[in-house]
Amino acid sequence: MTDILREAGPVFLGSRLKRLAERMQAEAAMAITEAGLPCQPGHMALLAALAKGPQSVTQLVAAIGTSQPGVTRSVGQLTRLGLVDTVPGRDQRQRLVSLTPAGEEAHAAALTDVWPRMDSAVRSLLESIPGDFLSEVGQIEDALAAQPLLARTRPARKTRLRLREFSDALAPAFHDINKEWIEAMFVLEPVDREVLENPREKIIAPGGTILFVEAEGLGIVGTCALKPTGGGGYELTKMGVLESARGLGAGAFLLAATIARAQRLGADPLYLLTNKACAAAIHLYEKLGFCHDAGIMADYGTRYARCDVAMRYRP
Repeated sequence: MTDILREAGPVFLGSRLKRLAERMQAEAAMAITEAGLPCQPGHMALLAALAKGPQSVTQLVAAIGTSQPGVTRSVGQLTRLGLVDTVPGRDQRQRLVSLTPAGEEAHAAALTDVWPRMDSAVRSLLESIPGDFLSEVGQIEDALAAQPLLARTRPARKTRLRLREFSDALAPAFHDINKEWIEAMFVLEPVDREVLENPREKIIAPGGTILFVEAEGLGIVGTCALKPTGGGGYELTKMGVLESARGLGAGAFLLAATIARAQRLGADPLYLLTNKACAAAIHLYEKLGFCHDAGIMADYGTRYARCDVAMRYRP
């Protein structure tokens, strides 16, 4: 029978690697089950990373090299299994994922019963194949990190972005997009829940605005709000873009549109409150005209426990 993936050549390399990974993970799952562990193969890298100490989801993403939603999902699964727990960080603003005593036992069992067995099996497999496969995989990973695959051919067609106004039908998107990024890095505070669960009452009714960015083929991927705070001032708040849509320029598109809307509203001051951990967002704010401002921090910075950066728009 014809193997379509082999026959097609390089074009299906990703599918071939995925198929290979599934075959190997199926056997890894057998080894895990035989060791009496409730985990899945995809949990093993998390156990190894957390054995070094508590880490944030962002740190786990960097350590493992997979997507934030995938890591968040795996952390949730391990939490339900009682193998990990979330604890406050040193400054109480950040959540850290930590192994529970049961998780430490699972790691120890994996270290003694699962990983040596799989290591031996994979080494035996690789010894039967000419060349240095692991080195070549590493070279592919490094090359892709240096230049994405499609960038090696003609430029991809730019995704069309469109601005959308708030409607009650889009209120769930406002909630879910912001909940995703806040919980990935911090703890969802009562003031967050109040706004996210009641956007019309807390932002629209007092004279504020909520905007969305829609990406062609993807739907709503980002949102940002202008919340009136009295005396003509507006807080630029609850700005987030889905992890799956980053790299499309949606954040810059949305921020520029929100600033333009604030100017039409006569916002003075226009300010925002954030945290140093949001380095990429802060860089974007600076690029589009926001400056760090001690006065804004003094006047408004206590609204969020996680706030240690305050900025004012000064184009």
